[in-house]
Formats: sequence, structure tokens, C-alpha cells
Amino acid sequence: MTKAEITRQLIVEKTAPVFNTKGYAGTSLTDLTAATGLTKGSIYGNFTNKDEVAMAAFDYNLSLLTKGMAAAVAGCKDSIGKLLAMVDFYRSGTKTLLTRGGCPILNTAVEADDTHPGLKEKAARGLTYWKKDIERIIETGIKRKEISSEVNAAIFATELIALIEGGIMISKLTNNTALLHVCLSRVDKMISEELSIK
Repeated sequence: MTKAEITRQLIVEKTAPVFNTKGYAGTSLTDLTAATGLTKGSIYGNFTNKDEVAMAAFDYNLSLLTKGMAAAVAGCKDSIGKLLAMVDFYRSGTKTLLTRGGCPILNTAVEADDTHPGLKEKAARGLTYWKKDIERIIETGIKRKEISSEVNAAIFATELIALIEGGIMISKLTNNTALLHVCLSRVDKMISEELSIK
């Protein structure tokens, strides 16, 4: 990597948790310079404007999430195991997730839905990718006869995501991670009871 690429990557990595915690509107140039230790000129010498930094920071935050989830399910051979591992990823990573500001998809969706079309589109793509991944796992499980053929993969994926994201939102709002774990336990039960072949 060139020096410029290294500096750009440093800016993204250092500002990503700030954007995820404070949001786009709440993150100031002072926050960016404090997080990176760089001057305004150094930041804007590598990025056109705050929008470009925010978009790159979202991509970075999302990549951390997707890589972590992929690693969690990588060792699982069956579809039920993959879905349970996905839930365990949130259970075991709650502290890390919340110290980085929470789920970047949820945070960005809430803030950018009416204010920042570019970030809204990125959040929507991230959510769609996650949903399609869950659907693919379920459909593979149905083909392998690990999951009941009566399961609607799209509906189940939507419910799973809603419970996880809702649990994250409730736990952040109340500062009570136990409430996220209540939602995750419900997802575990759904996976075990609703997907199994009877």
C-alpha cells in the first residue's frame, strides 16, 4: 500500500466507531481530527468531504460485522448449526458490538432514512445481503432435508433479523444487554422448533 492508501485506511478505521456511535449528523470535523490525530487538511487531502469519509466508515463497519459473522458460521456443517452460530455471534460479541456503537445497519437505517440517501442505500444493501444469506442457508437446509420444506425462508429471515436488530435497539436504549439476550433466546427457540422436520 502507498502512504496515501495507508493514511486513508487509518482515517477510515479510526473514524468508523465515531460515525457508528455519534451518527453522521452528530460527527463533527473536530471528532474526526480527534479520532485520527490528523489535521483537517490531512483528512480532506484523502477524502473529498465528510460524506465520503462517512460512506467509507460505514463500509468498514459493515465489513467487520460480515467478516465476524462469516467466521462464526464457517465451522458449521449443517444449516441449523449455521443459523445458531449466527445468533451466538451476537450473543458472544454483545460487548464488542455495543462498545463500537451497535449494529451499523440499524444505526445508519434509523439516522439516514430521511436525511442521507447514500447512507440509506448502503444500509439497505447491507440488510438485503444479510437477509439473502439467511434465506440461502435455510433453502440449502431444505434441499438437504435438515429443515422443514414448510418453512418460508424469506419470512423466517425477516423475523430473525427483526428480533436481533430489535434486541440490539432495546438493549442500547435501556443499557441492559440482558434484553438482547432475551431476543436471542427467542431466535434460538424459533430455529430449534420452527425449522426442524417433524
